[in-house]
Amino acid sequence: MKLPQLVCAVLLSAPFAAFAAPAQDQALVTPKVVIADHSLPKATAQANELAARRYDSFWNNGDESLARAALSPQFVDRTLPPGRAQGVEGPLAASRAFRAAVPDLTCQVEQMLLVGDRVVSHLHFTGHFTGTFQGIQGHGQAVDFIATDIYRMADGRITDNWHLEDNLTLLNQLGAIKH
Repeated sequence: MKLPQLVCAVLLSAPFAAFAAPAQDQALVTPKVVIADHSLPKATAQANELAARRYDSFWNNGDESLARAALSPQFVDRTLPPGRAQGVEGPLAASRAFRAAVPDLTCQVEQMLLVGDRVVSHLHFTGHFTGTFQGIQGHGQAVDFIATDIYRMADGRITDNWHLEDNLTLLNQLGAIKH
């Protein structure tokens, strides 16, 4: 390719660079099972799955750029826990706090459902409680609990999230519940 052609090719491709996938997309969590509504246009299903996998991978590795790529700037947490900020900053802060308590936290996606404008992720979290959580010091005890997230999707981003964590199991494992 001659220099003028190369310059032209670079200039023409430059506006699309902003839409390039983050480098982390090569290392996203892979759901064990994906069940997709076959009436969804293939491009929509793929975009929704990618956003969900980015967000679920954020919970797996704490990479905030993945959450920012997955969540709409107008993101709303529909089951907002007390004390958590609404919007994108809420899950970022929650991840930081929980990773301080469980630094080796991992998240596997047991199954993912792609239906209409929704994605449902069945998540399995594991790790070891070695930090501090709500004033309780960990002693290396295992953490193993599940969560289910329901994402509303628009334009390949998560706009809303309803989530349910098995907090009874988690709090028992952390030693926050006295028997």
